[in-house]
Amino acid sequence: MRGAYPRIVLGLHRSRHERRLLTGALDLGVTAVDTSSNYLGFGSHRALAGAGSDLLSRFSVSTKVGYFPGRDGAQHSLDPARLYAAVEKAASELGREPDLVFLHNPEHSLRNGSLRHRDVLSQACAALDNAAASGVCAAWGVASWDPSSLLALVDPATPRPSVLMVRAGLLVGVETLDAADALVEAWGVDAGSVWGMSPFGGSADASVWSRADPRVFLRDRGRLTRVQAAFRAAYYLPRVGSVAVGTNEPTHLGELVDALAGEIDEGAVREYRRLLRDHSCGQPA
Repeated sequence: MRGAYPRIVLGLHRSRHERRLLTGALDLGVTAVDTSSNYLGFGSHRALAGAGSDLLSRFSVSTKVGYFPGRDGAQHSLDPARLYAAVEKAASELGREPDLVFLHNPEHSLRNGSLRHRDVLSQACAALDNAAASGVCAAWGVASWDPSSLLALVDPATPRPSVLMVRAGLLVGVETLDAADALVEAWGVDAGSVWGMSPFGGSADASVWSRADPRVFLRDRGRLTRVQAAFRAAYYLPRVGSVAVGTNEPTHLGELVDALAGEIDEGAVREYRRLLRDHSCGQPA
């Protein structure tokens, strides 16, 4: 068995909830798993517990709350009482208290940037803060697909999350990268407590990874495959300490574990971000 790699989190958004995936992750030293209350048609917690209730004590388990079943599909809510109850339900369905609970895409309910939304965000964060203080979960964080929507809403009175999760990787636009960096600074989250998600933009098999060569970001360009290089670069776009990634195959997860040995040319990453920004500024209005 390899040594632990806490920087990789097995994400269950598109992954099968299978025992072999959990045992394969443990064999590779991947001891963190991330899910959400709304994954698998709001059945992820029960499926995860069913596949490996005896294994979950060996994982750090994170989940997300914010989406709820509705008449026309999932609906989003930042109501503090509903969020607190959702954390309690997650613990019940998992058969254990989650190690981390994210407020899931709070921007979904905060689209127009109204100043009153500062109070809405603050109260939602306070609900998760209270859940952690009460022992319903060990810690809480914020997972944001579009962090730019939150920047104007965070002030010193807003409860501070322990972890911030944002999109990461070569397919993330410069506006989102800059917004993520700004939100990390606004909340004062330590860089090691920032997580990245969706490092392949949805699929490691997408044609973009055969057309582009992410190995230009590596110091040793012959050591890793293109997909491995893309994954390794995701830790620097923006700078994150962990990346949540989904897969259905332990073999693929093992390839990503091996990718962590690659050394990134940080100068190439800075130049890439500069080029992205120049291109963005040069686009017609």
